[in-house]
Amino acid sequence: MRHYITILLCLLLTAAATAETVTLDWAGCGITKKAFMAELAQAWERKTGIHIDLEGGGAAKGIRRVANRSVAIGGSCRPRIPGVREEMRARFNPVAWDALSVIVHPDNPVSNITLEQLRAVYEGRITNWKDLGGPDRPIDLLVRRGKFSGVGRTLRQLVFNDYDKTFVSEHVYKSSGPLEKAVEQNPNAIAVTGVSSAHKRQVKLLKLNGKAPTYENIRSGEYLLYRPLYITSNPAHSQYREVKRFIAFAHSREGREIIRRAGAVPYLDAVNLIRKQRQQWEEARNLATR
Repeated sequence: MRHYITILLCLLLTAAATAETVTLDWAGCGITKKAFMAELAQAWERKTGIHIDLEGGGAAKGIRRVANRSVAIGGSCRPRIPGVREEMRARFNPVAWDALSVIVHPDNPVSNITLEQLRAVYEGRITNWKDLGGPDRPIDLLVRRGKFSGVGRTLRQLVFNDYDKTFVSEHVYKSSGPLEKAVEQNPNAIAVTGVSSAHKRQVKLLKLNGKAPTYENIRSGEYLLYRPLYITSNPAHSQYREVKRFIAFAHSREGREIIRRAGAVPYLDAVNLIRKQRQQWEEARNLATR
């Protein structure tokens, strides 16, 4: 009898140790990571003992590595690209709302930019800050590499209505983190990034058409350039059950409060934006045809 009790205790201790060391590997865009994942992951570990190992690298990484099951969970600031085979098996779970924010160096006196002016900067028709009400200095446009990044794809959709639009710039960055850091250091810089990420940098966020990218303006849809942030998952992954539990936690009252404190808008706080997105796309089309 004593022998069986010893075996049972060993099994229980082994199971407890295993539970304590469970890790979910996460890959995805730096904006999603900064917007809510770091804070949610810490809270989840305190609650369950399950560690989420966060690795950035961009939206495509957060979709495709989940699709091929090389990680259990991912993050993306754009939806799936239709027809791209590498993304077909990923499941998208909207968790928060983010906005595209125009950022400049903190010492830049410019405080507002219009959508038309933003288009002109990206098309090379405005190249000096004096044309935006600033000093007589050249504008250094900083952009993301490629056309599959979450920010780049959303910008092309909402401002240019053209996913293939080419942004001509000498300042090209592989991810949002280095781009944001460069704006912190360059008085002539201008760039677009996620507002959730921008709030955690030493940069100045410009108003867009007179509206600041505040929590309330994003939640109400008054600020124009908003988009969902996703947790990506794959039901074929061996840890999918744990991923589902984490997603449910993100949508819970506790999870939504963590997302708010982190500076993002919980998805369930602003479901009205789903309908407003259609108006947003229509405005982009109208602007592109002027």
